[in-house]
Amino acid sequence: MNNTFDIQRFGLLLKRKWLEFGKIYLITLAVVFGVILAAYAISFWPLFTYSEHFTERRISFRIPLFIILGLLFLTAVASSYFAHLGQKSKTIIDLLIPASTFEKFLAGVFFTGIISTVSYLLIFFMTDVIFVANLNDAAKDNFYFFASIRHNLYAPVYIIPLFATSIFLLGSVYFEKFHYIKTALSVMVFTGIWMAVVFKSAELLTRGRHAVENNPVIHGGDKSPIECWMTLLLVVLTIVFWAITYVRLKEKEV
Repeated sequence: MNNTFDIQRFGLLLKRKWLEFGKIYLITLAVVFGVILAAYAISFWPLFTYSEHFTERRISFRIPLFIILGLLFLTAVASSYFAHLGQKSKTIIDLLIPASTFEKFLAGVFFTGIISTVSYLLIFFMTDVIFVANLNDAAKDNFYFFASIRHNLYAPVYIIPLFATSIFLLGSVYFEKFHYIKTALSVMVFTGIWMAVVFKSAELLTRGRHAVENNPVIHGGDKSPIECWMTLLLVVLTIVFWAITYVRLKEKEV
C-alpha cells in the first residue's frame, strides 16, 4: 500500500471527515441559503405583487450579494477546517487517523475548495432560477444571473474561489486561535502593502510620461494578455499557499 496516497484509504478519510466536518458545514450552508432566500424574497416581492414595474435596478443586488456572501462563506469554511489542530486533545486524535499527511491535506482542499464552491454556486443558481422564472416572460428574458454575466466575466474570477480558500486554509493551520480574524487581518495588511508598492512603482514608472490615446487597455480593448497573466499569477499563488499549508501540516504532525 502506498504510504503517500491510496485511493481506498483516501475515500475512507473523506467519509470520516464528513462525519466530523459535515455538520458544521451544512449549518453554515443553511445560513447562507437563508440569507440568499431572504435577499431575493425582499427584492422580488414588489414584482410578484405587481406593486412595482420590472427594472434592472431591482435585480442589481445579485452581483454584490454573490461576491460578498460567497467570499464570506468560502473563507469561513476554509478557516474552520484545520482549526481543531489548535487543541491538543483533538490534534492527538487527528494524528491517530490512519492516513498520510498528503491525504489529509488533499481532503482539506477537496472540502474547502471544491465542495464548498460547487454547493454555493448550486444554491445560488437554484434560487435565482426559481425567482426569475416566476417573472413574466418579457421581464425574465436573459436575466438569469449566470446567463447574464458569463459573457463578460473576467477570466481570473474563475480561480478566485480556490485562491481565497487556499489563504484561509493556511490560516486554519498556521494560527492556533481566532483563525478567521487573524487571517483576515493578515490579508488586509499584505494587501495594503502590495497596493502601496504597486501604486508607488506605477507612479515612478509613469512620472513625466503621457498616456497614449490608442492604448487598448485604457480604452477597453483586448484584455486577454492581462487576463492570462492575472490568472497565471493567481494559480501560482494558490499552489504556493497550498504547498505552505502542506508543509505546515506536516510540521504539526511532527
